[in-house]
Amino acid sequence: MPVVFSSMHLKLASEGRGQGYSRMRGLVESTLDIAYSGGWPQRLWGLTERARRVRVVRAQVEARGVPPLRVAFASDLHIGPTTSPHTLDRAFELLSVVRPDVLLLGGDYVFLHATREKARELRRRVEGVQARFKFAVLGNHDLWTTHPHIEDALTEAGAQVLVNASARLSGPHDSVAIVGLDDPWTGAPNAARAFDGVEGAACVFVLCHAAEGLPLCAMRPWSLYLCGHTHGGHVSTPFGTLIIPGRIGRMLNSGEHHTEWGRAIVSRGVGGVELPFRSWAPPDVVVVDVVAEAA
Repeated sequence: MPVVFSSMHLKLASEGRGQGYSRMRGLVESTLDIAYSGGWPQRLWGLTERARRVRVVRAQVEARGVPPLRVAFASDLHIGPTTSPHTLDRAFELLSVVRPDVLLLGGDYVFLHATREKARELRRRVEGVQARFKFAVLGNHDLWTTHPHIEDALTEAGAQVLVNASARLSGPHDSVAIVGLDDPWTGAPNAARAFDGVEGAACVFVLCHAAEGLPLCAMRPWSLYLCGHTHGGHVSTPFGTLIIPGRIGRMLNSGEHHTEWGRAIVSRGVGGVELPFRSWAPPDVVVVDVVAEAA
């Protein structure tokens, strides 16, 4: 359980169901919680023009018998002291402008604590995107916090939170399925349960926080895997990324990839964690158009 001394919140264990939260991680986050008090890093970064730059990554998926469909994807919002509201404003402006039919959210909605204030901001932003369907999964930072606040906010904003579960769209798109796989780093992913019910779907999107869930989806029917987590290295160089955890994350640090398991798009995400600024890894959102399969 978290230990509180005076005004300092010393977090030595996960506040949620997330695994892998070490004491060292707790000490780092507790230190940042104090150092970034008042949110000064987000305000400082917000003074720069780069805080207002978010890229749009576009892709297409061909599917037989599926009417045109637009899917928007955003991940790693990290609402907190290191993410400028200007960056979030621009990301959600882009998500709204493309007028998606489906909004998919890839987890890590907060950094440090999932306070009710952050949950209200998350609800407001997700609610503002006018999409017929909204689905979300949780990330490692969510599962290390009081994640019921996050899940409630997403649900109130009209998003269905998928934890090892799938859902079919309705109407003319009932042959499209969304699979939500639990976070492979800190959660308990179960692909057999997640894919239950997608049999016969013409188009299947897999939504997961990190690329490490890809091998779990091997030999299962899916069209495109969407994830984030890596931030594209966050602080990278012109010669490549510096530090990205995980073998698969290092191989697929950002962008579109055709892997041995299937096709995947890894988003750089939107917000920041330990550092408010980025270099050679600009934030992005993803737009995927489902089109008729070529004859």
